[in-house]
Amino acid sequence: MSDDLGTTVEPCTPVPAGSSEQLNAECFCLALDEAALARALQAQLGSPALAALLRERCPTAFSAHPVFVAPSHLARMAALVQAVDGVVRSPAWRDAVLERAPEVARHDPGARGVFLGYDFHAAGGAFGLIEINTNAGGAMLNAVLARAQRACCAEVARPGGDAASADAFEAAIVAMFRAEWRRGGRDAPLRRIAIVDEAPAGQYLYPEFLLFQRLFARHGLEAAIADPRELSLRRGRLVHAGQPVDLVYNRLTDFMLDAPSSAALRAAHLAGAALVTPHPQAHALYADKRNLTWLSEPAMLDALGVPPAVQAVLLDGIPRTEVVDAANAARLWSARRRLFFKPFAGYGSRAAYRGDKLTQRVWEEIRAGGYVAQALVAPGERAVAPSAPSRVLKYDLREYVYDAAVQWTAARLYQGQATNFRTPGGGFAPVYPGCDAPGA
Repeated sequence: MSDDLGTTVEPCTPVPAGSSEQLNAECFCLALDEAALARALQAQLGSPALAALLRERCPTAFSAHPVFVAPSHLARMAALVQAVDGVVRSPAWRDAVLERAPEVARHDPGARGVFLGYDFHAAGGAFGLIEINTNAGGAMLNAVLARAQRACCAEVARPGGDAASADAFEAAIVAMFRAEWRRGGRDAPLRRIAIVDEAPAGQYLYPEFLLFQRLFARHGLEAAIADPRELSLRRGRLVHAGQPVDLVYNRLTDFMLDAPSSAALRAAHLAGAALVTPHPQAHALYADKRNLTWLSEPAMLDALGVPPAVQAVLLDGIPRTEVVDAANAARLWSARRRLFFKPFAGYGSRAAYRGDKLTQRVWEEIRAGGYVAQALVAPGERAVAPSAPSRVLKYDLREYVYDAAVQWTAARLYQGQATNFRTPGGGFAPVYPGCDAPGA
């Protein structure tokens, strides 16, 4: 038989029936088709050279095998997304969060913020929302990956896990940007987008920026890839290369637009000269790691007026999180082997540490302030080679979310303390629904 990309797929023995954990340990009959991936990249990038750039720049962006996730975990993830979003939209939450946020975060442009990323550990009896990000990368890479995956066992093929689902995801992405434009109060047609990051051509995910640029072009939207220093504010319009910019797809990790290089972008955002998404308020409301301390604290949820049923979902799914301070430092140091430490505005696992790996020097930096301590939730595991003993990688799960709706679920395989996209055999992997373990 053949897959949707015309690749010949040989039949194999069906995988054993069993739980998702068993499939992650034993199933190797779903694999990344390298030839199909190359064709999908060339078709979307429009150039063999650009396809080669992605392979060169991101050699470990794609894992060869998918991850199987129990339907009960997928349902809990979706329910938790809904619960968090319901709290964040409440006036009480907004007032509490924005009171401690920088002034720029109090500016509400009307837009919701594209590509929220809800990151989970969910496998077996372990489950927890690890963090929320507002500039979650990798969406377009996952669309490419969906086109390249092949299944030789019908029993485990994901419904829609093919080019059709990738097409639907990409259509949803474009619709999301158009929705942001309308939410920002704009009546004129959206025409020109700037994809903005610091020195974008040097970024690890620069090839994804090219994928976005071409996706927008296929839908009649002009898109430029720009460094924030290349932007200027002229006569009430944000300008890049002499052309007005309607919307900025913001990939900066300067979340509050504080850096001198972000000055024009910050001014345009505050003046409404362009719609910026995601924006500082979205980061403050969703992605500041201190938010997890409130979302996992019953007394705070009571004070915010969160209904008991919603509290139950939050407290069941968000690991207990605390701000590290002088009052609790000794206790947290003693319990460090059961904790993970993250900076308030962290991203990409930078400056994040498993407690059992802490040195005294790093602990002194954490004690100085700006960190939360989160109860450790074990990641899932995926065997990536059938040898004995097989090679096993960890994985987490990412929900791409807009307006409280899950657009796509992806896995990220890695080795070490946290996801790094530098692990041979690791990277993004598609998610297939497996089975719940007996009694789950």
